[in-house]
Amino acid sequence: MISNFDKSNVANTALHNLVPGGSHTYAKSDDQFPKDMAPIISHGQGSRVWDIDGNEYIEYGSGMRSVTLGHAFNKVIDAVKHELDHGSNFIRPSVRELECAEKFLKFVPKAEMVKFCKDGSDATSGAIRLARAYTGRCKIAICSNHPFFSVDDWFIGSTAMPRGIPQEIRDLTLKFNYDDREDLESLFTENPDEIAAIILEGEKYGPPQEGYFDFLREICDRNGTLLVLDEMITGFRWSNGGAQEFHNIRPDLSTFGKAMANGFSVSALAGRKDIMKLGGIKHDQERVWLLSTTHGAESHGLVAAIATMDFYRENPVVDTLWKRGESLANGLKAAAEEQGVAEFVPIIGRPCCLVYGSRDEQKNPSQQFRTLLIQELLKRSILASSLVISYSHTEDDIAQTIEAFSGAFAIYRRALDEGIGKYLHGRPVQPAIRPYA
Repeated sequence: MISNFDKSNVANTALHNLVPGGSHTYAKSDDQFPKDMAPIISHGQGSRVWDIDGNEYIEYGSGMRSVTLGHAFNKVIDAVKHELDHGSNFIRPSVRELECAEKFLKFVPKAEMVKFCKDGSDATSGAIRLARAYTGRCKIAICSNHPFFSVDDWFIGSTAMPRGIPQEIRDLTLKFNYDDREDLESLFTENPDEIAAIILEGEKYGPPQEGYFDFLREICDRNGTLLVLDEMITGFRWSNGGAQEFHNIRPDLSTFGKAMANGFSVSALAGRKDIMKLGGIKHDQERVWLLSTTHGAESHGLVAAIATMDFYRENPVVDTLWKRGESLANGLKAAAEEQGVAEFVPIIGRPCCLVYGSRDEQKNPSQQFRTLLIQELLKRSILASSLVISYSHTEDDIAQTIEAFSGAFAIYRRALDEGIGKYLHGRPVQPAIRPYA
């Protein structure tokens, strides 16, 4: 049982003194973990990570779902090591840009052009800027059931943390509910000829009703609006070509990142040529400042993406994610049933992208019980804010994870019966997006 986080706690204090929020990603901050149990990572290998106190964990959701093959994955690392001797950034495009674009567009055949950048927000904001330019409209409709699209004003102004975003910008972002056709129809009726694009993920925890994506395509075409598909999570996980391949969705623009370079910093905006070309110079219309980033085509990241895509082509990566995820889900559901908490800790989502719920005595969502579960898992060497699996997770990893969860479930059951205050040590975890500390 792990109990020593001394060095991590010292490092967390130092981080808060130097970095706002104590982390460069709010979802990685120590307020997302039990008090004094937020490990600072030293290194990782495969499905495992080690913290600076020397504790070893089986890790899930690696790098916010960006590490799909596994930490320090040899095929990717070897390709990057080879590229290191050849430079990283030049005054003109490198041949890696062409190679990566060619490979990517084979993975995403519905797209005709692609532009690379460094994070998901660059890609989604590029899509929004392009949609506004193409349609001549200002308003954007976002799916309110999908939690995050960008760090930029057009999205952050719609969240619980809009401070610093002018009201005029906030008013340009509208919301609709996933798989609710009437809701979206009403939005178009209330904002005629004003919506430049709708943006959503293909799915979060499950598919919509049959025909929903055809409906999205039809309503966008009918209203002269672009359909933007956010594939940050579904890309390279639901299938090689993402949710658009899995569900046969026909987006105008789509955005990728996270898993496409196995943790290296690469993202992509892709789409129809007649739209994408507005960000170029081979047309006679007014130009659009689409994406122009100093490090967008840094060659080491692109080589990591190329190596990742090559490995996907040659190996059953996605099939393995689904298979191992199914083993994990089945084992956890059985363990929850055995410990009497199945109704309180639901296992949710596709096998390739699982999460777990946490509910109190009245079966309402509970941050306190989520904290208790994470607390007990950390003690048992499992680092799991989610249950998102990687290609490197083995059947032995899954067996150890199920055993650890079973022990944590037993404590959860006692807390339900005897009161959580007896078992939870410290304050509950907090939502990453909230207006006050």
